[in-house]
Parts: sequence; C-alpha cells; structure tokens
Amino acid sequence: MYNLGFGDKLPSGDYDDTVISNNGDGKKVLATVAATLYTFTNKYKEAMIHIEGSTKSRTRLYQIGITKYLDTIREDFEILGETEIGWEEFESNRNYNAFLIKRKF
Repeated sequence: MYNLGFGDKLPSGDYDDTVISNNGDGKKVLATVAATLYTFTNKYKEAMIHIEGSTKSRTRLYQIGITKYLDTIREDFEILGETEIGWEEFESNRNYNAFLIKRKF
C-alpha cells in the first residue's frame, strides 16, 4: 500500500500539504494526480494507493473530483471509500474519510 501525497514545494525543499495556494490550478493538479496514478500503477501493478486530504474539507474536495469522473475512473481503477465502520465500494452519495485505489489489469 502506498500513500499519495502532494503539496507546495517550500524553499527548504520540503513539501507542505496544508498550504492553500488559491492560484486556480486545482484542475491541473487533479489531472497531474490522475496521470501519476497511471504511471505509478503501470510499474507497480499490485499497488493500492491511499488518498486522504490533510483536512476534512480537502478530503471532501477529492471526493467531489472522484465523483465527477467516477465513470472514467472505474474503467481502469477499483475505488473504495472509508467509513467509520470500514471500507466499501465507492458510492457517489456517501461521505468518506479516505479512499483506496487499485488499478484494474
């Protein structure tokens, strides 16, 4: 299992996943994440990727993005959502604490 993490690069070279950039590149970031998932899972075919926002509102934002492209995502990936009682197949009308994605081959 792998954790997907991303954020703004700091002058020190570290990354901060709590920064709110407000630079309007949200769609570009999500497209980059999607491309990265394909590249990573091409190499690590059995990988499960854990996705969770650094805040509840960020996790909700990720869920909105997943829901928007759910049909496309499901063509190539299995996706689960974490509830208080465990993991289940992702459903658009549920709130989740985190997500697990695994590539279909």
